[in-house]
Amino acid sequence: MSGVFTRDDEYFMRAALAEARVAFDEGEIPIGAVIVCEGRIIARAHNEVERLLDPTAHAEVLAITSATQSLGGKFLSSGCTLYVTVEPCTMCAGALFWSRVGRIVYGAKEEKFGYSCHAPSLFPKAIRVEGGLLEVEARELMQSFFASRR
Repeated sequence: MSGVFTRDDEYFMRAALAEARVAFDEGEIPIGAVIVCEGRIIARAHNEVERLLDPTAHAEVLAITSATQSLGGKFLSSGCTLYVTVEPCTMCAGALFWSRVGRIVYGAKEEKFGYSCHAPSLFPKAIRVEGGLLEVEARELMQSFFASRR
């Protein structure tokens, strides 16, 4: 699942990490996401589960909503890429499946709740999934958050 990443990929993942830091500062689990279409960010989001009191307010779901509004339709184009700091959970993976995003790039693997643990064959071959981009930074942010809660 890991891929060969470009400088652009790193740039966009750093934007997702910036969103994750906002979540951290707000007391949310620090996961951030951006959606890129035709080389520009069309949506940014971070977890807002606590603020919205909504278990579905994950970064990926909020980013999909923002991106579809930006594009003016209910689907993302196959030319869109989601960058997210942590591997999507099964709920988010399902939303990404239905959104028709073309590519998913994540940072850290999610050993307990990641889709690959529970639904590894969810995505069709048309959706490229690549993990491990800036993995250390994403994992350290998560570890720091949970260490601060103990």
